[in-house]
Amino acid sequence: MILGKFGQKGPEEDVLVFLCIPVSPGNSRLITITPRHLWVNVTYCKWWNHMLQNLIIDSDLYLLRVQEEKLLEAGPLNWQKVCFVPAKADANVVLFRKWLKKYSGGQFDWGTKFNGALPHIPPREQFFDRYWSHVVNCSSCNRAYKGFKALKISLQVFSVSSVAIMAATKPEMISVAARNTLEVAAIMCFVGSLWLSRFIYRTFHFHDYNHAFK
Repeated sequence: MILGKFGQKGPEEDVLVFLCIPVSPGNSRLITITPRHLWVNVTYCKWWNHMLQNLIIDSDLYLLRVQEEKLLEAGPLNWQKVCFVPAKADANVVLFRKWLKKYSGGQFDWGTKFNGALPHIPPREQFFDRYWSHVVNCSSCNRAYKGFKALKISLQVFSVSSVAIMAATKPEMISVAARNTLEVAAIMCFVGSLWLSRFIYRTFHFHDYNHAFK
């Protein structure tokens, strides 16, 4: 799918190249190409751009997986019985289905590697997994993930060290103002590490999506 237009004079238009490649029953590899002028030049923070894209993908992921099961139940040549495609934008879907019917009998030929049966839908935490499906394979997101983890550990170490220093230091060896500052810093670092831990989990591991609340 390609959104936007190429080679036109005048103001630049946003172009998004979107490729979804089936790799096994129930699994596809998604490849997107985002031009530099789209989303106000996000090249300086690629990992954040990827996470925003994942939120968009998650909005349809579970829905498409259930739809795939319904298509399999109806049969490859009866897809129109379970899909309602009245919009003009659905023309590409209809053309693709006609092409697939003509050259592949309406379904993908997996050869001898797969029998075409869909695997069971895994638990949501596994289904919406971010780390093994994207982060571990993306250099930008992997660097950001390791950086945030290192920052979280640094905050925890500083918090524990500050408490240990205050406990080991005699009252007369440190002023009240310095002790209070150290206490506040220790608390803030501890709270910050807790927030960062939750941020890392929701951003790089699992962020549940529920259509009922969107």
